[in-house]
Amino acid sequence: MDLKSGVTISLDVMGGDHGPSVVLPGANIALQRHPGLRFVLYGQEDEVRPVLDTLPQLKAASSFHHCEMSIRMDEKPSQALRQGRYKSSMWRAIEAVKTGESDVAVSAGNTGALMAMAKFCLRTMANIERPAIAAIWPTIRGESVVLDVGATIGADAQQLIDFSMMGAAMARALHGIERPTVGLLNIGVEEVKGQDDVREAGRLLKETELPGLIYHGFVEGDDLGKGTVDVVVTEGYTGNIALKTAEGTAKQIAGYLRAAMTRTWMARAGYFLAKGAFDRLRDKMDPRKVNGGVFLGLNGIVIKSHGGTDAEGMAAAIDLAYAMAVNGLREKIEQDLRIFYLRVSEEAAAGMPESK
Repeated sequence: MDLKSGVTISLDVMGGDHGPSVVLPGANIALQRHPGLRFVLYGQEDEVRPVLDTLPQLKAASSFHHCEMSIRMDEKPSQALRQGRYKSSMWRAIEAVKTGESDVAVSAGNTGALMAMAKFCLRTMANIERPAIAAIWPTIRGESVVLDVGATIGADAQQLIDFSMMGAAMARALHGIERPTVGLLNIGVEEVKGQDDVREAGRLLKETELPGLIYHGFVEGDDLGKGTVDVVVTEGYTGNIALKTAEGTAKQIAGYLRAAMTRTWMARAGYFLAKGAFDRLRDKMDPRKVNGGVFLGLNGIVIKSHGGTDAEGMAAAIDLAYAMAVNGLREKIEQDLRIFYLRVSEEAAAGMPESK
């Protein structure tokens, strides 16, 4: 699709805890920010039309397709794939990327089902065994990319290297960094620490000049918030725990602040005097601002929004989708992988003994 004529995003309107009542207002907010956006909407007509009719600008910028069914949030991925293939709003939104009708698909639906459908429909890129989910992580320095945060459990050394290249490509697309710094999440920065696969990946990253990134070394959990590197790489089990822990900690701190600021009349007066600073802090800690996980390693871009988000959070996920399309995320990943694996094949050929 020619991005010069604008970006088209396919939406699973039925996805998430609230469906059309959140997805469509979120799309409308994103449309105000990016007037050139076009949407392809997939959902059940009796639920979508009443909401869409109240949003004339969005309606004018969209085409709607009725779907027979939607995927439940608690549905097993295998069941969703078997029953929802070809006829669910989730599948149709992904399929629109495959056919070129849209540049990016966005869904707030069931994560497991979305990954299963995306992998089945779009397939993984050449030489990529497993896709990853990358999240934007607020830091003291700004924002980092963290992956994998839940697509797959476990990863060998080569998969961690693949994640490093994909994460670096996303950092380039999102932040315009020519060669992002990449760190492997570990239990210590010393080279002798950590699991075998992590240490082996660290050794290979250190010894190999990879396209589009600078390898920093091992990083620890506290480096996530510091923003020590532009990209933090780990496997999905650890990454998902880290993500959920950070989200819970942010809510905990916000709760502490609210309680402290309302405890006495002096505290309330202090809050009033420092309201501007507290508003900036609340904005910085707002998880809606960084809503959206990017599925990397597929032949197409899919964005997963948090299922329980509101319209502002959905708009943030669509903003992310827009940025990934405009800045050519898929093309950057493909280019880096092509260069790396070409180099690997050339080195392997050079090391083979000559045939007699």
